[in-house]
Amino acid sequence: MPFSVRFESCNIPVCRLGLATRGNTHLNPEDIWLALERGINYWNWCGHKDGMSQAIRESGPLRRTVVVATQLSARDNEGARRELERRLEVLKTTYVDVITFYYVETDEEWNEIIGSGGALEAIARAREEGLLRMIGLTTHQRALANRILASRLLDLLMVRYNAAHRGAEREIFMQAQHINFPLVTFTGLRWKALLHSTREDPETFVPPPAREWYRFVLAHPAVSVALMAPNNRPELLENLKLLKDWRLPTPEEYKTLCQHGDRVHRHAGKFL
Repeated sequence: MPFSVRFESCNIPVCRLGLATRGNTHLNPEDIWLALERGINYWNWCGHKDGMSQAIRESGPLRRTVVVATQLSARDNEGARRELERRLEVLKTTYVDVITFYYVETDEEWNEIIGSGGALEAIARAREEGLLRMIGLTTHQRALANRILASRLLDLLMVRYNAAHRGAEREIFMQAQHINFPLVTFTGLRWKALLHSTREDPETFVPPPAREWYRFVLAHPAVSVALMAPNNRPELLENLKLLKDWRLPTPEEYKTLCQHGDRVHRHAGKFL
């Protein structure tokens, strides 16, 4: 499977395994630099001061080797501009590579963003000013994602995809591939539920480690980047083992991952 991808607006190859922080993770700048040394150069920053934001601030000439993505909560023009300017100030950078409107879950929110006085106006203008390169959106709603794809108003989508939640394969991926549209995926571990047993598991079954679940996600050719969000250095190191064994899952491995994903979907409780 391809190791890297190129975004039209970014002039560097981007590793398809990306790194994200959530605000409650405990990665320090040294962890972030370690990831970069191993080739992880898509960084999705959560917006809270943390090890990733410090690494970006201190990146110097290495900044141009990293694609920095961050999310905005504002739906209106003025709010989006303020949020963007705060992000740039915290990161001490003159631009970010990707801005996504965060967790847009209803048509009303989307219509507000793209309407008169909406956030898209401000962010599109900021892109013209060189403050960012790509505009995207994060959502759990597959039908909404399809409508957004059809609009051709954005450059990228962030969508949920993992072995327990495979609906995007049917409802988003084909459409995105048809127009060569970049997709970034999140919750690859289904909030770690895929790492744990269910009461339906075969007697000798041991859930595969995190790297195998990211392998599952990256096996789909529609996925541009799969985000990992390790809590700490040990989890990061486990995930990075994938880089030394970069390959598609075998048919038997893929079947096992799907079967456990189905069990997790049935038993792991409600999930947005």
